[in-house]
Amino acid sequence: MEQDFYRIKRLPPYVFAEVNALKAKARAAGRDVIDLGMGNPDGATPDHIVKKLIETVQNPRAHGYSASRGITGLRKAQAAYYKRRFNVDLDPETEVCVTLGSKEGLANLAQAITAPGDIILAPNPTYPIHSFGFIIAGASVRHVPIGPGIDFMAELKKAAASSIPAPLALVINFPANPTAQVVDLAYYAEIVDFCRTHKIWLLSDLAYAEIYFDGNPPPSVLEVPGAKDIAVEFTSTSKTYSMAGWRIGFAVGNPQLIAALSRVKSYLDYGAFTPIQVAATAALNGPQECIGEIRERYKLRRDVLVEGLHQAGWDIPAPPATMFAWAPVPPQFQHLGSLAFSKMLLEEANVAVAPGAGFGEYGENYVRIALVENQHRMRQACRNIKQFFNSRAAGAASSAKPMRKQVVAEVPGE
Repeated sequence: MEQDFYRIKRLPPYVFAEVNALKAKARAAGRDVIDLGMGNPDGATPDHIVKKLIETVQNPRAHGYSASRGITGLRKAQAAYYKRRFNVDLDPETEVCVTLGSKEGLANLAQAITAPGDIILAPNPTYPIHSFGFIIAGASVRHVPIGPGIDFMAELKKAAASSIPAPLALVINFPANPTAQVVDLAYYAEIVDFCRTHKIWLLSDLAYAEIYFDGNPPPSVLEVPGAKDIAVEFTSTSKTYSMAGWRIGFAVGNPQLIAALSRVKSYLDYGAFTPIQVAATAALNGPQECIGEIRERYKLRRDVLVEGLHQAGWDIPAPPATMFAWAPVPPQFQHLGSLAFSKMLLEEANVAVAPGAGFGEYGENYVRIALVENQHRMRQACRNIKQFFNSRAAGAASSAKPMRKQVVAEVPGE
């Protein structure tokens, strides 16, 4: 029996599925695919965090239901992190909620605050949950263009002015996935002022707070005076501590939004497995040198990728933050579009990347390259791409040569 389910109908075909299917087929055929598509950290979780998990999991009392909004110790640890990192005071009881990763947190907050027909402002291109979490909840999303050469604030003001009804919320994400864009506190202050003036909730995704390479550490929007009146912010242990599969994230900030999220979560889950929450507490309270080591690992990979692709003839900007490079499709391939170009890289260079179209229409002329392979494999990826570019150029020259000869032969007197 076929059914067109309401929420499923609102979800477009998953753009990444075609590349993933080709990737699986290539690997099944024995090809050595270098996967730079998914942002899945490859480094080991720091040892002291793993040891705390092992220690706690051996206690039978830790195997029962946990707390949906997070155990007290973990909420206190997150509040302490915000104090030392951003000098922001948080009440662990009313302004902190533990989530099953920031993705789940955003989706459940969308369920908590959204009614069918509400308007949500979301950047484009952006990480899919920023839009589709609200689309699944029944909202309509108005996309705000963002990226190189785009005045986001001007586009935001234009979008808000022409939205009927008035927007309920704005999603922002800096350092940004996929564009790697970073902003300063003054930029946040302008957004906060705009949202407060227009009575718009502000939802900030700060998942890459600790993965930065150039300049000052990225700020939190909650550093802006009065931001907690309208804002909530999501962070995660996934990238900071290489704990992606552990699924521990946080929502912090405005008590009304935190209470709404906590109430919805209380109906949906019992929280993460208690030993994982205890280990996450150890991550936040324990030695922090591992963060710098993880950050340096991504920086070295970034430098290898940018230099290697430059030598291959593909100039891409060096990302100032995140674990991604936002690379414009080379001019000779732009007519193909990002999906076809991504498929071609996989088929002919054995390198998987994420097509920019998967992050929104304004990502069409880009691909996202994840820094998730070691330096040796990153160099190999660059060599493969260089060989692919050279073979394409040679093929184009070869096919053009006879045509030039034919034209010359037809010109009398030469």
